[in-house]
Amino acid sequence: MATQHSRTAARFMISPAVIVLLGWMLIPLGMTIYFSFLFYNLLQPGQESFAGWMNYRFFLTDPSFLDAIQNTLLLVGGVLVITSVGGILLALLLDQPIWGQGIVRILVIAPFFVMPTVSALVWKNMFMNPVNGLFAFFAKNLGFQPIDFFAHVPLASIIGIVSWQWLPFATLILLTAVQSLDSEQLEAAEMDGAGALNRFFYIILPHLARAITVVILIQTIFLLSIFAEILVTTNGGPGTATTNLTFLVYIQSLLQFDVGGGSAGGVIAIILANIVAIFLMRMIGKNLDI
Repeated sequence: MATQHSRTAARFMISPAVIVLLGWMLIPLGMTIYFSFLFYNLLQPGQESFAGWMNYRFFLTDPSFLDAIQNTLLLVGGVLVITSVGGILLALLLDQPIWGQGIVRILVIAPFFVMPTVSALVWKNMFMNPVNGLFAFFAKNLGFQPIDFFAHVPLASIIGIVSWQWLPFATLILLTAVQSLDSEQLEAAEMDGAGALNRFFYIILPHLARAITVVILIQTIFLLSIFAEILVTTNGGPGTATTNLTFLVYIQSLLQFDVGGGSAGGVIAIILANIVAIFLMRMIGKNLDI
């Protein structure tokens, strides 16, 4: 009886926070779904009318939609590969006893705390500028023609910028996993004649599997909504070369003033993001059961 009373009291005490959280999520979602069924243009106030599924049909048949889906998948996949592989290598490197280890770790983690807009501006103007950028300076001194990154390889450039931002996060999670590995296992394997590659593939990598899946899940959730880096560097161009799903919703809503169409795109983006999240959660669940 006492346990039942304590559970009831606990639920009563956390209920205000749960109600606020649900309101914080459900009210904007409900308004988005409502607007998605309306002809609602900001340039025509007071002329809203019911549109049915028309906004969804227009958004799904937009020629830019397939490009946005493809760019979103390439962006997410490219960043995940770079940060996962780079995070493992950096985690193994930072786990070694080196001079100034604490300072090195702080420097490696620092990019994660830089605002996305600031990071994109720095990369665009200081590193990738084809005239005054650092990469152009090195190319000229080596006798090569400088590359206009955002004109010739725009999506790859954004993948590089976003990877630089998220690499510290992956490194931090994977470094924690590496440090939790029992050193006696590695010593025993080394004594049995296992080389460095064998120790990595058969001991270290399986031990990092759970940490890698956590990194992939968390990063995917955030990478699906990448926006600031695209807006600051390429503005979705050239053409639709760097337009992802989030940026396409922004174009529909705030550049074309079509709130109904943008809301329909937002609902579609939410559905696709949840499908990806459920798929990843199933993968992680299988991994955690091992």
